[in-house]
Amino acid sequence: MRKVKKWWIPWLFLTPALVILGTFVLYPMFFGSVLAFFDFSLLSYDEGGSLLPPRWVGLANFRRLFSDIYFIKAMQNSILYVLVVPILQAIAIFLAWLLNEDTSFSKLSRTALYIPVVTSMVVVGIVWKWLLRTDGLLNQIIAFVSFDKVAPIPWLTDTKIAIFSVMLVTMWQGIGYYLILYLAGLQAIPKEIEEQAQIDGAQSWQIFRKIILPLLKPTIAVCSLLSLISALKVFTEIYIITGGGPQNSTLTSSFYIYQNAFENFDMGYAASMALVLAAVIGVATLGQRFMFAEKA
Repeated sequence: MRKVKKWWIPWLFLTPALVILGTFVLYPMFFGSVLAFFDFSLLSYDEGGSLLPPRWVGLANFRRLFSDIYFIKAMQNSILYVLVVPILQAIAIFLAWLLNEDTSFSKLSRTALYIPVVTSMVVVGIVWKWLLRTDGLLNQIIAFVSFDKVAPIPWLTDTKIAIFSVMLVTMWQGIGYYLILYLAGLQAIPKEIEEQAQIDGAQSWQIFRKIILPLLKPTIAVCSLLSLISALKVFTEIYIITGGGPQNSTLTSSFYIYQNAFENFDMGYAASMALVLAAVIGVATLGQRFMFAEKA
């Protein structure tokens, strides 16, 4: 007897995942996007002690944020943080190329570089905050090596270098993640191509530049995109290490959204910032994809 294919069976298995996705991703996205056009504060109550409902204000939140010097500073810092992307990707590609051999040293190095990835960013932030203090271990090592001829470097207290110090932490933790992705990309390249180039007299650097990099371009595009998005919405490092200071020099858009939403409880205004940040990330993503498509 011919079995009747029940179209609903696959959807039955997908239902739990779809419910979770809708509850914790799609609904908050929709609600936050709508809330951006309302004035809604968790500190606003009527005379009877009831929370005031959201009040439609149209584009007022957006006009307010584009005249907010702190938001503008936060967006500038978020865009500046994108400097992490090319540096991080270049280091990860180079390390992946060096550690692509199946040796004990390569395996040990890969493991050591991947440990920060699986370490909580909170723990990483606390450790690096201690290392980068004016009297921290890093400055003590510099003083020991220089025989106290170099003054302690204010890694986290100087407004000009604080954000770059936090970038260093981001790169340190992220290298292992992208290293593994690039190793997967390198190991997908047939060895015969490199061997043929060596027979033809190509040097290692020529092979890397003329053969490896072009064949690795799809992996570079994906890793760059992931790194770009992470850089634009960086939060945990800022929250743990600097708290946006000193003098808002490390204030980023995600951290400023958090401050307005969960410290000032101005939910409508925070939602408008989140919508603008999402738009910036979308534009940056499209630009990155267009750039790689043009060069492909």
